[in-house]
Amino acid sequence: MKSLHVLGSRQLGGADRFYIRLLQALNAAGHETIAVNPAGSPVAKLLARLGVPQRHLPFANKWDAFSILRLRHIVRTEAPVAVVSYMGRATRLTRIPAVWPTAHIARLGGYYKITGYYEHCDAWVGNTRGICTYLREHGLPAERVFHIGNFVARPELLSNDDIKRLRARLQLPDDALVLLALGRFIAIKGFDDLLQAFACLPVTLGARPLHLLIVGDGPLRSALHAVARQFEVEQRVHWAGWQDEPQAFFQLADVLICPSRHETLGNVILEGWSHSLPVVCTRTPGALELIIDGENGLLAPCREPRRLAARILDLLRLPAAARAALVAAGNETLQRDHSREAVIAAYLRLFRCLHDRREGGVAV
Repeated sequence: MKSLHVLGSRQLGGADRFYIRLLQALNAAGHETIAVNPAGSPVAKLLARLGVPQRHLPFANKWDAFSILRLRHIVRTEAPVAVVSYMGRATRLTRIPAVWPTAHIARLGGYYKITGYYEHCDAWVGNTRGICTYLREHGLPAERVFHIGNFVARPELLSNDDIKRLRARLQLPDDALVLLALGRFIAIKGFDDLLQAFACLPVTLGARPLHLLIVGDGPLRSALHAVARQFEVEQRVHWAGWQDEPQAFFQLADVLICPSRHETLGNVILEGWSHSLPVVCTRTPGALELIIDGENGLLAPCREPRRLAARILDLLRLPAAARAALVAAGNETLQRDHSREAVIAAYLRLFRCLHDRREGGVAV
């Protein structure tokens, strides 16, 4: 059994990283995958290093006739059971004739525009229940909308010596209590709210200095550095820059903070749980699907730095046993609902079901 996975993105964000993880995991499960993406993109370069078979198309614009026809040729030649398209551009340019046995599945990780992009697919996968509800509310047939969550990479732990070297490079004091945040420096990620919240926190807690480690980059970099200076916390904020492989930085942290103003799912929450970190997150749609406040994480209102600071302080002041219980509950949620094995099994069942129905002449 084989599937084709189509991505038009030239970035390396959360959706792109999941695309890479999913293809790797499907291959490891014995299911052959072929990636279709723009040549020279960050995703293409990473997949080349991983040895995943690829085909490259330009995905130049909304109606790139060359990409449409070339993709059809690839589908006809490879005869996959399913083509999975990711996000709007790739989905709009994926056009599988109804008489072919290959099913077209659109995978959505956000509340994207449906009209003109998604109606022609055979099935739709939302990675949250909220997205699935959104798809049904926009008129897509409920029986062809499926909820399959994300999974995150298994932690690859650094040695103690490597951790010490990384701390030294970032100028993190050995005794620091480290708050970690990751993401692109864009308004929706709420990093300016986090910096203002950090300024509301004490400089030390239990005789340990409080420091903030931010992993990421983006168009608001200069503005965020200015906010750190404005609130006089720049000496305790450490900027790690963009990291293609950010896992190591979780091992430096005591708490993961997710200050987003909107997040559909929030892979970073899953990553925090996988590294046994307690999580404080704003009340975004994705976080509300994952976190039960006080049980497997703490929640704070969006865009309210003082209240975010208060919840961070609540977590830092928890007794060790209560904090450990919070971490254990987060890991339990991860294993129950977002394990690699469960997600891969769900995709394989979906591929087989849709292919069998389409090949048998039954309308998908």
